[in-house]
Amino acid sequence: MRMLARRLLLPGLTALALAATGCSSTPHTGAAEPAAPATLAPSGDGTSQQLDVAAAPQGSPTPAAVSRGDGKGKTEKSSLKVASYDKESGRAVIATAPEGPTRTPSPGKSPEAAKPVAAGDVIASAPAPGAPNGLLAKVTEVVGKTDRGTEVKTAATTLNSVLGDDKADGKVPVDPSAVVVEPLMKGVTFSWAKGQGLNFGPQGGKLPLGNLRLDVNASVDTAPDAPASAGASVTGFVQLAPQVEFSYDGPQGGGAGPRGAFLGMSGDWSSQWKLQGRAAASTGAPKRIPFAKLHSSPVIQVGPVPVVVNLDLTCYIQVEADGRVTLDVQQDVKGDFKVGGSYAAGKGWTPVSQSNVKSTPVTATVTASGKVKGALGAEASVGLYGAVGVTADFAPYLRGEADAKASASSDGKTSVSGAWALYGGFDLSGNLHLQLSLFGTPVFERKIPLGTLNREWALVSGNTGR
Repeated sequence: MRMLARRLLLPGLTALALAATGCSSTPHTGAAEPAAPATLAPSGDGTSQQLDVAAAPQGSPTPAAVSRGDGKGKTEKSSLKVASYDKESGRAVIATAPEGPTRTPSPGKSPEAAKPVAAGDVIASAPAPGAPNGLLAKVTEVVGKTDRGTEVKTAATTLNSVLGDDKADGKVPVDPSAVVVEPLMKGVTFSWAKGQGLNFGPQGGKLPLGNLRLDVNASVDTAPDAPASAGASVTGFVQLAPQVEFSYDGPQGGGAGPRGAFLGMSGDWSSQWKLQGRAAASTGAPKRIPFAKLHSSPVIQVGPVPVVVNLDLTCYIQVEADGRVTLDVQQDVKGDFKVGGSYAAGKGWTPVSQSNVKSTPVTATVTASGKVKGALGAEASVGLYGAVGVTADFAPYLRGEADAKASASSDGKTSVSGAWALYGGFDLSGNLHLQLSLFGTPVFERKIPLGTLNREWALVSGNTGR
């Protein structure tokens, strides 16, 4: 079991292996790009700041942040920590970290971190006991002292309660060593590379730094009447270097919510995969076979505030066939991707779905008459503090049709007898979710679809009748 769940690198999302052929999705609700950041201007008290966005330091506990309910001063790094949390009751025990960092106070001011927790305070914490996805909560009542710290009652709150009228914008690479990978079938292997000379690649090879690679070599259901030599299988890999994108543009002039926000994932990815044999006929929906689950909860530091991002990815094989075609096809794809949600005051949330994909030459053999479609895809989600914000399903595929036998390569060399065709493509769909209101934006009552995208391009084809 230890080998079935290892800490490696992800995301993602693709995880998101999410990409498309030189395209972007822009639903009718508005532009897909986040609104251009407004020029930073101080709010009424002249204290608005540009906050840094970076990965939280590793090797030591990430300090919590506290925004005091008395309304005095900015959110501060704190020596307070969440000792325990009960999600059902909303009760938490707040203690002082033995070696928690404290903020050097300005002349004439007491350290905010030294104050005891009080009703009205908002605490933002990295993962803690009982809160594996971190905690962002407002203290509603101080219950009393215990031997572990101060017990309090809490209620859900939003990021604008700790980020206020400040501004932040940045991209944070996902640490490859911080991803939990759970294989769901035999024939799945993992490799990853991070900084400081640590490289782990397939069969002794090396990966680019910051990359995660999933290799799969799996059988799929074979048509009952197929010969032993036509056993169906999928082999290949998905390789990614994902990063979290986060931006926040606080309100001005006493506004209740931010002027702008963005949450998403982007990065480079490549995949190579091969579908061969005679797949069994699929009835109804295409047969989807998950082969690995990945999860990561990277902590990004937005000024003093630890923001916990939850990333989940399920990679799958999907086959749709009529049980008659035997094929041997391979496709190499490279590109980049960006998926997420963008908010602008007065316009609301709009989905962002962009990518650029290039398909390299393929070789293919298609035998007999019939149709088949195979995909190596991924379902991914990106959210904050355990709440889902954006979901996406990306499936690059190969599709073949034939009424005879054809051997071909995309460099133009073919040997055919009959009509045949091979296509590459992708399907992309997903949603923005209610929980994006964690930014402090107005709640929307329904999911906002990313919009269903399909792009397909011809790989090779021929017809001896011409």
